[in-house]
Amino acid sequence: MPELNNLYSFWVPLQFEPRWEQHLLESSLKQRRRQGALCLSEIMTIMVGFHLSGYQTFKHYYLNYVLRYQRDYFPGLVSYNRFVELLQGSLVPLCCFLTSRFGQCSGISFIDSTKISVCHNRRIGSHKVMADFAARGKTSVGWFYGFKLHLVINDQGELLGVKITAGNVDDRDVVPELARSLFGKLFGDRGYISQPLFEQLWEQGVQLVTKVRKNMKNKLLPMFDKLLLRKRSIIETVNDQLKNISQIEHSRHRSPVNFFVNLIAGLVAYTFREKKPSLNIRLPQALPDVVA
Repeated sequence: MPELNNLYSFWVPLQFEPRWEQHLLESSLKQRRRQGALCLSEIMTIMVGFHLSGYQTFKHYYLNYVLRYQRDYFPGLVSYNRFVELLQGSLVPLCCFLTSRFGQCSGISFIDSTKISVCHNRRIGSHKVMADFAARGKTSVGWFYGFKLHLVINDQGELLGVKITAGNVDDRDVVPELARSLFGKLFGDRGYISQPLFEQLWEQGVQLVTKVRKNMKNKLLPMFDKLLLRKRSIIETVNDQLKNISQIEHSRHRSPVNFFVNLIAGLVAYTFREKKPSLNIRLPQALPDVVA
């Protein structure tokens, strides 16, 4: 926690916050701009710390851990209800900080999407919090109501791209945007099969590699590509860690903004984990051939 606090305290107030305020729209109403008890960097640190703590609910984490044991690091701690109100102002800084934590493309990338349910299917009719943003979608395990989290990672488990869409968005629609800064080969499941998408990515310098469906003709692939397709589960492991360790998916949100704050903070927390799922294939004699 102290290491995270020092990092945010440098990045947010000194580098990001002054530039961010220059682009904010001014309100016609007079507003006081006094310094709050908690600065923006402290709010972000507490949120990211929650996803690294192992607690399943933020309320228990804040009441039972932060308020009891973290006052030396955060002297201006506020009540739980007040902290929840302050979270909305950290969404844009968290998104910007997440992009600064992305890894480097090595020529071997994996793409996948996972559902983020906001309520049980039986409560879809009565759910109001995310009614303007969420949508019904379908995965291989059934229907859900909420969002899709699209991820691109490299062979070391580092995030390369993130996009959040409604649950009814086709996985293939977001690939060109996520692959904009990639090169080499991009491995995905059968849900990404599309000849127009393959050709579009090929023009961008990216080769899309997927398995074929049962009703499709088999195609010859290099042995290395076949081995990497079998290792595509690495990105499913990342999704599993985000949901079961970082707690990015739950149905207790009462604010759409706080929902996205929790989700982005969980992604930022993942980038700080020392042990990420990795293929351990970065050999000097192998990687240049893969990139080429």
